[in-house]
Amino acid sequence: MTVRIAGAPISWGVCEVPGWGHQISVDRVLREMREAGLTATENGPDGFLPSDPQELARTLAYHGLTSVGGFAPVLLHERGHDPVPGISGLLDGFVAAHADVIVLAAVSGRDGYDARPELTDDEWTTLLRNLDRLAAASAERGIRAVLHPHVGTMIEQRDEVHRVLDGSSIPLCLDTGHLMIGGTDPAELARQASSRITHTHLKDVDAALAARVQAGDLTYTDAVQAGMYTPLGTGDVGIGGVVETLLDAGYDGWFVLEQDTILTDDPADDAGPVLDVKASVAYLRSVTDARVVTV
Repeated sequence: MTVRIAGAPISWGVCEVPGWGHQISVDRVLREMREAGLTATENGPDGFLPSDPQELARTLAYHGLTSVGGFAPVLLHERGHDPVPGISGLLDGFVAAHADVIVLAAVSGRDGYDARPELTDDEWTTLLRNLDRLAAASAERGIRAVLHPHVGTMIEQRDEVHRVLDGSSIPLCLDTGHLMIGGTDPAELARQASSRITHTHLKDVDAALAARVQAGDLTYTDAVQAGMYTPLGTGDVGIGGVVETLLDAGYDGWFVLEQDTILTDDPADDAGPVLDVKASVAYLRSVTDARVVTV
């Protein structure tokens, strides 16, 4: 068995949310990924990497990286809005870069992830139908679509995750951090729904800060700024157990290392991301090296 490990620009503070702190350059992020021992990456937010498919492929090749695919925030619950055309250009880029997964998040239609509306039953019907439509449209291009439960989106809490499992056939991205903050035990989900999990984002979490987000005492953005996400193995998720559970179930998808962060433009602040990523890589390899070959 081979464990596939990838990075993500969000670990360097690169995010699609307006005003999300200091944004580090493409060249630096990709160079530091390779310094951390990574050979694959998710693409990051729209506009971070080149949109032209051939230029995207050249940029990644220059840095010795391959593309896993990436995150796509999509509006799924509005009856008059068709989300399928909106992912066409992204799929073009993924195909050109030989990527294999599009990670869908059911956004609220608002900026950021600090608040969201409640869905009606009709909106739920639209959302679930659109998930299957997007999965089918992606599959036609040879790309696997997964649904990413995410704080501040329409699929955040435990009952919402299970409503997707029951009402749609789309696979899941198991994001250990967002699931924990939303009230789902990621290890339990890995045991109960292993056949539906085909992509994984590994995040470790400071449970005390997560509890303040759950209680409404702290916004999601402020909690990230305060260091809610930590290097793998230093938080409260139990990352090693989640990884072991997935591998025991035959999981062969990507493990994408994500430590969401918000940076300032102080050089002392933005020097840290690569050090945390290196620590996370080392931890994950310590979990997996005894039983498998990692790449």
